[in-house]
Amino acid sequence: QVELVESGGGLVQAGDSLRLSCAASGRTFSAYAMGWFRRAPGKEHEFLAAINQSGGLTYYADSVKGRFAISRDNAKNTVYLQMNGLKPEDTAVYYCAANLRFEQMPYMTSYWGQGTQVTVSS
Repeated sequence: QVELVESGGGLVQAGDSLRLSCAASGRTFSAYAMGWFRRAPGKEHEFLAAINQSGGLTYYADSVKGRFAISRDNAKNTVYLQMNGLKPEDTAVYYCAANLRFEQMPYMTSYWGQGTQVTVSS
């Protein structure tokens, strides 16, 4: 059992940047691969990015490649999502997720946070 809490969302204008944070409880954070997903009202759950346990491997959905960057600080039990060049279509609730196997991301996840709202105005 891992508790995940996202923060850093808010209302921004098109072209702005945001950095989301996901804080994990316990001392086992480094055992989990982490990912970021989002869900907009009326749309399906969308994978964005994943990072392995050590932080040495990452991969991204084509829709955000070159604009978003995932990173982690295991000493702080935190994973980040840096979002640059935000667009109105990025408006969604953003979630972080954890899974013991990096190879199973993004198809299988074990734990989810509550989400943080990102709204991008035009």
